[in-house]
Amino acid sequence: MAGVLNRIYRANRPAFHSLSPKQARIGYLMGAEILDLPRAPLARVENFQVPGAEGPLAARLYAPSDACLPVLLYLHGGGFTIGSLDTHDSLCRQLALRSGAAVLSLNYRLAPENRFPAAVDDCWAVMTWLAKAAPSLGLDGSRLAVGGDSAGGTLAAVCALHARDIGLKLALQLLITPGTTAHADTASHKLFANGFLLDAASIDWFFNHYISHHHKRDWRFAPLEAEDHSDLAPACVLLAECDPLVDEGIAYADLLRANGGQVQLELFRGVTHDFIKMGRAIPEALTALEACGLALRQAFEA
Repeated sequence: MAGVLNRIYRANRPAFHSLSPKQARIGYLMGAEILDLPRAPLARVENFQVPGAEGPLAARLYAPSDACLPVLLYLHGGGFTIGSLDTHDSLCRQLALRSGAAVLSLNYRLAPENRFPAAVDDCWAVMTWLAKAAPSLGLDGSRLAVGGDSAGGTLAAVCALHARDIGLKLALQLLITPGTTAHADTASHKLFANGFLLDAASIDWFFNHYISHHHKRDWRFAPLEAEDHSDLAPACVLLAECDPLVDEGIAYADLLRANGGQVQLELFRGVTHDFIKMGRAIPEALTALEACGLALRQAFEA
């Protein structure tokens, strides 16, 4: 991991917080899959439009076979400001390949053009649509999970809370290095503020584009702030030890477990945020992908 960080540093790419959102999106796209595994071939990879909260959104379906498979709604990371179907293409292919399930990756609306809660509204709209429309895609909507990494992990946790509130049964919430707290004020935010890939200045840049300070205690941004964490879908939480978000990830897993939830917590030592997208470089990424695949398989079988 230290070698990866050193190579990233020597590449001398500008920090996200020094760029405009448009520039940051281009930069993230150009570098997003350099360390990822090669894009795995699958039986189905299809682009189409899905109904978001305020209009159609782009989505991409991945499936390892033409069978009627269970489906994971996947929400990409990128601080609610950057990221796309293409930045997470390799990751979604690996999740489909290793789980044996279909994966629907969603291009929810991004900030600052669409500030909070636009992304939440889109994810909720597509989740409820997918539960009903899955048969039209040749999928099993009765076996539905939500997942995501980083900001997408936040959105997945919020989707699980909403699913409970509307009576939609989910097989699993797959939370990869999620953000869950309101004000980025845990000890790990201080300990890993600089030099560990996701810097404090970039976190501030993402959040300032996405949400106003006085809204940050809204549970749709900070799921730790929700009033009730009981009766939620089983959770698989994957965290990186050297990540500003690690403390809040642990706190959320503990809170789910304290409220009677079924929780699998995997803490990967010595790696940083976004490590799961570094399968060419570090073995922990492969272990994490396999853990995701196994958790999804077991949840869908149950």
